[in-house]
Amino acid sequence: MSFSYTFEIFPPKGNNSTEGTYAVLDSLVSFYPDLISVTYGAGGSSRDNTVEISAGIKKRYNIPGVAHLTCVGSTKDHIREILNELKSNGVRNILALRGDLNEKSQLGDFHYASELIKFIKEEHGDDFDIYAACYPEKHPEAANIDEDLKHLKAKCDLGVKALISQLFFDNDIFCAWRDKARSYGIDTPIIAGIMPVTSAAQISKVVEMCGASVPERVRRFVTSYDKNSGALKEAGIIYTTEQLIDLMARGVDGIHLYTMNQADTVRRIDNNIRAVLYSKRHGHK
Repeated sequence: MSFSYTFEIFPPKGNNSTEGTYAVLDSLVSFYPDLISVTYGAGGSSRDNTVEISAGIKKRYNIPGVAHLTCVGSTKDHIREILNELKSNGVRNILALRGDLNEKSQLGDFHYASELIKFIKEEHGDDFDIYAACYPEKHPEAANIDEDLKHLKAKCDLGVKALISQLFFDNDIFCAWRDKARSYGIDTPIIAGIMPVTSAAQISKVVEMCGASVPERVRRFVTSYDKNSGALKEAGIIYTTEQLIDLMARGVDGIHLYTMNQADTVRRIDNNIRAVLYSKRHGHK
């Protein structure tokens, strides 16, 4: 698998129109991503839109759409139904996830993403390319990094095309974890997941959700420019630009931008990294 450049978007909730999402996509496809993944709302709240948009990405833009699929609280029959729906709509790429647990959720027939991946393989063989998540600062429920990597190796061995990492802000942490993953025999491509910093509330939310470390440099500019959204966004774009250029210099397998449906932010970043990105994608030294 060559260097990949990919995006994540989220669909509208419930029965809301997908028009705005396609307006975002119209902009994003001009940056020539290798694929675009579409999130799956908590408890499957955006299931229909996820299927529709994932299929639409391929039909409208001839770019692979990757449908997120969470299994928390689901039965095998329910997942089987979704898989058949994806297949009938021409979606051949799935990001297989357990999904977040909360007090109202029950695990259902699946306790781990690995069980979902195994089920997809049993039901459909190689009909789907399966992507999976990884956690450079370990899964929040894992006891330690070593335990987490053992589970990740088992997940990869089921037949995963590539891993997409949880977002992170510290490249040193990611690269040290990547090297350790390789020492565990994980040779699956690892795509670095990056979310541009555009608001203080956003930082607080993601840190609470996934426990990502926030370097002092980021804390400083978020604190300093919190009251000026324009300045904070500008600082975030610069930081993300430098982060991506450094990651590409360190030989990452790919970049996955969590776009938050902010096409203009992606455009600014893409313009900044275009020459370096071209070199990576075309194998120039």
